[in-house]
Amino acid sequence: MPGDQAWYTHFRIGLVAPDRYEGSAFPAGEEAQNQFFRQMTPNTGDYDEKLFGEVLSKVLSDAKTMTGKKAIYITHSQGGRVGWQTDTENMAAIVAIEPGGTPVVGSEEYKKFLAAKIPMVIYFGDYIDNGPENIMSTGFWKQVRDQAVDFAEHYNADGGDATVVDLPKAGITGNSHFMFQETNNKEIADHIEAWLKERGL
Repeated sequence: MPGDQAWYTHFRIGLVAPDRYEGSAFPAGEEAQNQFFRQMTPNTGDYDEKLFGEVLSKVLSDAKTMTGKKAIYITHSQGGRVGWQTDTENMAAIVAIEPGGTPVVGSEEYKKFLAAKIPMVIYFGDYIDNGPENIMSTGFWKQVRDQAVDFAEHYNADGGDATVVDLPKAGITGNSHFMFQETNNKEIADHIEAWLKERGL
C-alpha cells in the first residue's frame, strides 16, 4: 500500500519494501515485515502537543510517587516533540530517539530544560549521510539531525549537558528510525546505559 511504502522509505528501512538497505539491522523476512506494518495506527483525534505534555507530566509525577525517584524519560519520533512539552519537575534525564525536532534555542522549552539542568542524549541511526540523495527523506533526516547538533552545541555552551549520538560514527551501523526493534538493539541499549551511568543515573 502507498502508506506502507511511505513509512518504509521515510523511516530509512529500505527504498522499497521488502528490500532493505545494505547492512540493515532491521529484521529480515516476511514475519518481521508483517509485524512492522501492523504497528501503523490511524490518527483517531486531534494532535495536541501541549495537552499530551500535560498528561505525560502527570505520568512522571505518578512514577515519582511509586518509585521515589525521578524518571529517565525516553521519547521517540513525534513523541520527542511531546517530550519537550513535558514538565521537568519529575524528570532525571531525557533519552530522545530520533525526535521530530529539538527545542528552538532561546525558546521557552529550551530555557525550561536548561534551568532544570536536565541532561539529554539524542540518538540518530544510519542511512542519513549515506542515504539515497534523490529522495526527500534523506534531506529531511539530515536537517533534523543537524538541528539537534546545533541545539546541543548551544545547550552545552549555556551550561547544559546535551549529547547527540550519530550511531554510525559511534561504530553502530545499520539502524533505521526504529533502532530499538532491530537486531543490534542490545548494543544501543548498552550505549544508552553507559551514558546514564556516566551521569550517576
